[in-house]
Amino acid sequence: MKINWNWIVVLALIISSCGQNSTTDELTVAEEISTVETGDFLIQVDDLEETRDFYTWTSDRIPVVSAHRGGPYPGFPENAIETFDNVIKFTPAIIELDVAMTKDGVLVLMHDDDLERTTTGKGKVEEVTYEYIQTLFLEDEKGAQTEFRVPTFKDALIWSKGKVLLTVDVKQSVPYEKLIAEIRETGSEAHAAVITYSFAAAKKMHSLAPELMLSITIRNEEEIQRFEETGIPWTRVIAFTGVAERPQEFNQALHEKGVFTILGVLGNLDRSAIARGDEIYAGFVQKGADILATDRPIEAAAAIKTLAPSSSSKNDYFTRK
Repeated sequence: MKINWNWIVVLALIISSCGQNSTTDELTVAEEISTVETGDFLIQVDDLEETRDFYTWTSDRIPVVSAHRGGPYPGFPENAIETFDNVIKFTPAIIELDVAMTKDGVLVLMHDDDLERTTTGKGKVEEVTYEYIQTLFLEDEKGAQTEFRVPTFKDALIWSKGKVLLTVDVKQSVPYEKLIAEIRETGSEAHAAVITYSFAAAKKMHSLAPELMLSITIRNEEEIQRFEETGIPWTRVIAFTGVAERPQEFNQALHEKGVFTILGVLGNLDRSAIARGDEIYAGFVQKGADILATDRPIEAAAAIKTLAPSSSSKNDYFTRK
């Protein structure tokens, strides 16, 4: 079934009635939203060809959100599968997650090197065993303990199929070869794009797994040129344009190469939306951002609702459960 964007009107009404100007208001919005009855909004691809088509820019593309660290809200901690499930009750989304490795070589979802901020445990991820990790509970951003456990990377890969696309942030302790092996073992090549932070890292990842999509930081014309010197095809690229808005002409230059842009609105730009109103998210999309990487995926999705074309060559990738 093709996606029906009318559901977001409900969210927009909730958000506008709650206000956007304080931490208390932000918590109220999340609590209010969590009571809305919805289905699951899915992004579905069957193979790498469809994934590349999804990420190939066209003038009728559908703008989407990327849920940073999975889109945590009160009661839903970062990098938890239950949190991913919560987000897609309200919007189709790309899920950004973080992968670290335990002392005994198990890949788990964890952003920090240390366990203290997001779990009931202590110590560094790379210095503890997976057996220990399994005893822990995740905590939300307010430090409240939840009933949710730390997922493995394999858990997330298996969960993602038929539901979302992933962008995978790889921590320094994780060998690319091991990450790629788990993606291939679970048949998740179509669902997992790997984030790289340098052209050297992108070249290495592409040499090891030329089939995978890569999220590569490209913020200016010079970096476009430097990227082209890597020899990586543009058909393997999603361009992360940084955490500051880029000129419309720059986004257009990437679009002319068939490339989707990801603007990181997490941080300062998300805070600006809270202070000034969520309509600024629509402005980013109107100037050429195709994906908004945000800590507020539900609110950002509501704000860009009117920018989805009524018909699109991408429609078949969006369904509702």
